[in-house]
Amino acid sequence: MKTYGNLQFLPGPPARWKITELAPHVAIALKRLFTRVPQTAVDILLTDTDELRTDLAWFMSRYPLAHDAQAIIEEGCSRVADRAAERERILLPNWAPGEVQGFKEGREPYPYQVQAARLALHNPGLLLGDEVGLGKTISAAATITMGAPLPAAIVVQAHLAGQWATRIEEFTNLRTHIIKGTKPYDLPAADVYIFRYSNIAGWTNVIAQRLFPTVVYDEIQELRHGRGTAKGSAAAVLSGNAQVRMGLTATPIYNYGDEIHAVMAFLQQGLLGSRDEFMREWCAGTKVVRNPDGLGSYLRDTGYFLRRTEDDDIVSGSMPPTNVVDWEVGYDQRAADGEEALTRQLAMTVLQGSFVAAGQAARELDAKMRQITGIAKARSVAAYVRLLLEESDRVLLAGWHREVYSIWQDELAEFQPVLYSGSESAAGKQRSVERFTTGPARVMMISLRSGAGLDGLQGYCNDIVFGELDWSPQVHHQVIGRLRRPGQPKQVTAHYLHTSEGSDPVLLETLGVKSDQARGINSPGVDTQARFSDDSRIRRLAAHVLDQQGLNFSERAA
Repeated sequence: MKTYGNLQFLPGPPARWKITELAPHVAIALKRLFTRVPQTAVDILLTDTDELRTDLAWFMSRYPLAHDAQAIIEEGCSRVADRAAERERILLPNWAPGEVQGFKEGREPYPYQVQAARLALHNPGLLLGDEVGLGKTISAAATITMGAPLPAAIVVQAHLAGQWATRIEEFTNLRTHIIKGTKPYDLPAADVYIFRYSNIAGWTNVIAQRLFPTVVYDEIQELRHGRGTAKGSAAAVLSGNAQVRMGLTATPIYNYGDEIHAVMAFLQQGLLGSRDEFMREWCAGTKVVRNPDGLGSYLRDTGYFLRRTEDDDIVSGSMPPTNVVDWEVGYDQRAADGEEALTRQLAMTVLQGSFVAAGQAARELDAKMRQITGIAKARSVAAYVRLLLEESDRVLLAGWHREVYSIWQDELAEFQPVLYSGSESAAGKQRSVERFTTGPARVMMISLRSGAGLDGLQGYCNDIVFGELDWSPQVHHQVIGRLRRPGQPKQVTAHYLHTSEGSDPVLLETLGVKSDQARGINSPGVDTQARFSDDSRIRRLAAHVLDQQGLNFSERAA
């Protein structure tokens, strides 16, 4: 049989394939199909995965290469085919989860959580990107009870260690132990050991002893900077010694799409190739993924990424959708008096100033206008919450500014409100949660961006009031997810309170149309909505401020 070059398997680590002496036209075809290959390469090296072995077999059906690794290639092809068949079976609409062992009576996981656990065991390197509120914690616990080898290590953000231990012991028969500090000590017997990202580096030598055959990374985007950090280096050792690896996050992409390479490297090393291969194949040398939909589809097709939303049939059959109330409240102009001159100056600078001056003014205008708007409607928001508490036991009240919290604190004092924001310690946050759930507090004021991973409110509250708004719809969605999650016995209602003045009109226009790189990777194939850069949104806010102050276009330019 005619061959067009040579193929050699290099065991590694890392294992790679070397391709040499390609016929010129075959080299062109291979580089066109394997875009991770440098265009100038003569001898080609490719990181080994089962998926790559399958691609090589496909390529060699057209252009045979001389090699002695047929058995290795066939093993990879067989595993890919078997995983795909089992994955399709698990994802069938009529799939039945069966009985799940290890959970306490009345605390059994939902079918979609068992589905995630089955896939995690079947593809032991799963990134679970379920929408906020779908109970990824319980999916991870089900993975452990359903066959992941013990003991398991779970790595969490610092303030969530106690919450994870509580939830696991509340739902399952697993024994937990929270790792204390960075200095190793003799560990007590347990099924699950809970590390913090902040202390995992101190335990690297212990981790290297292969004590933890299963690892779960909560909010795995904490590792988006890869092995270059102390926690990333320790996590690489943990992943390298684990048989089952699972990552949890509703937001795998925080900034640029290239972060997904670092995240997936902790779960399935080599799936996206080396860093250089990934950048050539998906990013064309920049941090921005050229085709997020294509990358998202690829990750799903390989079985290493699973994401469900509240609209998925298997999910909606378990929890009702969020009820949304859109309500306009009053605006106290007196609270905004005295700030017009400053906001006018900032708005003019945004629209006409130099690059540096406009950027600084944009940040100041955004902060000032949102603060003024929050203060001007704070008492109206408090009045709305007061009315809501006539029928509701408790209300979660979301805001952003300390000055606004202070007004709410005074106006709602009789309900003993507590605060959960970025300023409290982990212990302080926990005290607020306890007072809100089992204590006398009927209102918990939560910072819009400080509730990541917060669990345990759903059994006590089903009303979330947005007293201040954020530019990002994902921020609101994550706050809603604090209540709409497994264990919530009622339908959750989200109350969006806004005014016709201040920054709210522009915020409302932006919400629902803003999207980013995460959209394609999270939801490939879904129509993308209009995108607005930070510069565009602030320029629109600046124009809106000048319009509110009665300045026409010519007066702005004067």
